[in-house]
Amino acid sequence: MPRFSVIVPAYKLQAHLHGCLESVLSQTYERDESPAFDLEVIAVDAGSPDSCGEIIDEVAARDPRVVAVHLPADPADPGQGPGPARNAGLARATGEYVLFLDGDDTLAPHALRDIADRLKASGDPDVLVFGHAHTHWSGAREDVLPPHLTESGPASFPLDERPALLRQPAPCWNKAYKREFTEREGLTFAPGRQTDTFWSYAALLAADSLSTLERVCVHHRKRRGPAAAPGRYFDLFPQYDRAFDFIDSRPALSSWRPVLARRMADHLVAASATVLTAPGLSARTRTEFFRLARAHYGRHRVPGAAGLRYAGVRFGTYRIYRVLRGIRALRARTRALAATVVRPLRSAALGLHYRIQRRLPVSDDLAVFSAYGNRGYACSPAAIEAKVRELVPGMRTAWITTPEQDATVPSTTPRLRPDSFGYFAALARAKYLVNNIEFDHRLVKRPGQILLQTHHGTPLKNVGLDLTDRPAASRDTDAARLLADADKWDYALSANRHATLVGERAFPAAYTTLEYGSPRNDVLRRATPAGVAGLRELLGVPGQSTVVLYAPTHRDYSRSQHLPLDLDRLGRALGPEFFLLTRAHFTYRAPLNRTPLSRVLDVTGYPSVEELFLVSDALITDYSSLMFDYATLDRPIVIVDDDREAYEAARGTYFDLRSCPPGAVARNEDELIDIFTTGHWRGSRSAQLRSAFRKRFCPYDDGHAAERVVRRVFLGDSGSAPAPTGRNVPAQRVRGAEFAPAGASGTGR
Repeated sequence: MPRFSVIVPAYKLQAHLHGCLESVLSQTYERDESPAFDLEVIAVDAGSPDSCGEIIDEVAARDPRVVAVHLPADPADPGQGPGPARNAGLARATGEYVLFLDGDDTLAPHALRDIADRLKASGDPDVLVFGHAHTHWSGAREDVLPPHLTESGPASFPLDERPALLRQPAPCWNKAYKREFTEREGLTFAPGRQTDTFWSYAALLAADSLSTLERVCVHHRKRRGPAAAPGRYFDLFPQYDRAFDFIDSRPALSSWRPVLARRMADHLVAASATVLTAPGLSARTRTEFFRLARAHYGRHRVPGAAGLRYAGVRFGTYRIYRVLRGIRALRARTRALAATVVRPLRSAALGLHYRIQRRLPVSDDLAVFSAYGNRGYACSPAAIEAKVRELVPGMRTAWITTPEQDATVPSTTPRLRPDSFGYFAALARAKYLVNNIEFDHRLVKRPGQILLQTHHGTPLKNVGLDLTDRPAASRDTDAARLLADADKWDYALSANRHATLVGERAFPAAYTTLEYGSPRNDVLRRATPAGVAGLRELLGVPGQSTVVLYAPTHRDYSRSQHLPLDLDRLGRALGPEFFLLTRAHFTYRAPLNRTPLSRVLDVTGYPSVEELFLVSDALITDYSSLMFDYATLDRPIVIVDDDREAYEAARGTYFDLRSCPPGAVARNEDELIDIFTTGHWRGSRSAQLRSAFRKRFCPYDDGHAAERVVRRVFLGDSGSAPAPTGRNVPAQRVRGAEFAPAGASGTGR
């Protein structure tokens, strides 16, 4: 008996059916017995007029796991929906668990493995509910992982312990059902386009045991154009009637009637908006829909559904609903009108305020800092700000940040809100302006002001004007504006000679380059054993674990994250000795692993990447500039070079990383695992490569870069320039602690 039967109905989906079936057949997972037959795919041609039937037969002919089922076409009723096809698949299913997948959807990689693991861990419940993603036809993706999918708490549970499962939209394809359970309860699909409604609610209500999997397992395609004919919403009424009949036939479920009634009311409100605005519907059709909605609202006695939101279905006639909708629209327009009036007035007031402030004297005792577009206290500007407070008595500092990042800014440093009156006053009057990207383009550089551009790392990938012939990477970059911004710089910070040469070519202007090292790396040289031990404890890293940080960069050729590694497989392959930290690039604002994994911790939201460096024993990255910073520690670095051609074509690099890598290079996941399991990641060859890399790119990282910058820019000491040694002694790692080199002081942040 196979573990899974995946039922795929197909009707006019020939363009996507191959991809759907392949996403199922390519699944891999481990099972003790009969691994070759752990899966059957029942592909049902629902009388489709296109090539769906032929595609199914072709796939079935080459893969014995595919069962082809053909239903006769019904010219009189071609829109029966997927219900009859799903029933036909159920009749043929032999698996322990049944899953449904629409013919244009796909299973996520390793979804069946994760589902199988969760079913086993939760004692084979009647129903397992998992996450899904809406994949828009344009390529945009929206993950649906609501809080009730959390895997914390009991592995399996009855519905009354997590009633929120019943309050969500109810597709059938985000669940796995024990086949024995569906047969015992006599669950079947009715014809119609809303057939999931009854099936999902009945399954959840009847199940003795439920479990959840906090992982995206299905990618559900959102098609271009109208999702379906508005008439489909008339199918809601018999489906909800059927669900209420199911409850009424089982007295033990009576307490769930009010919950289902409220869910029905919410569903009807959403459907009403579509019916009201859909083109091509007659007034008679709309009137009939609202009449039925009002009848169902009254018949099923919806509790607590009051207010303007529900008025349309409570009292509903088509005319009343139009009036109510008009009232809501009027409210929205009133708010929008207020915004259109207030916003220009405020903008004009801010502009006038800024012009007035620019006529006042420059404040020699004020320095303003920002990093990464006001994303918080970070990078070299943060290290310089801290050193200014230490070395320049009387200098006032302020940090530009949003409220969400307030906690990252030291309590002694005042905060400035972007686009506030205080913000423009500070830009107008501060003598020192420090940032790691461009400042506000509205900034007018005044005589007497000093602007320090710190950049944010040694460049491997092309930057500045070197991107002008690479549209995928430059996107909307305005070369004229870029040069205008560079013309405002008085100083540009550089970590090494390579960064100096690239910077002066990519940002040609009259600034002075300070080849002083990277202030953001000072903390790496000045941390203490006690400070690092505290960081490990804060992160929850097991005491003697070998910690590996995985931090890839973004891809200009793709909107979504590039995920070449199966983090669960990698964690299992490395074994219990290792603990994996994962950090996504800040541009994605989403973690690398969307579900908790054993011995894998996502640290995307952790504010200081330098502190993550300190607690780790090795770095896995790709083309990220983090490698240049991490090399300061003289710890192993492994490069994943799986998409070099695509990356080079889209972004371009200043040198071939394979010619002078900081350590071992893996072309794929299997090679990466081999590098770690054989010990090559920390072998003598890797150490030689790392030593040459450090000599070239880390000549000034001695823990005093921020001090040199402050003495030159803020104190006017022109003799602060360091002499490159190429032999700075790295901090050593012993039993989870960092030991600073002789003469260093300070603690880790």
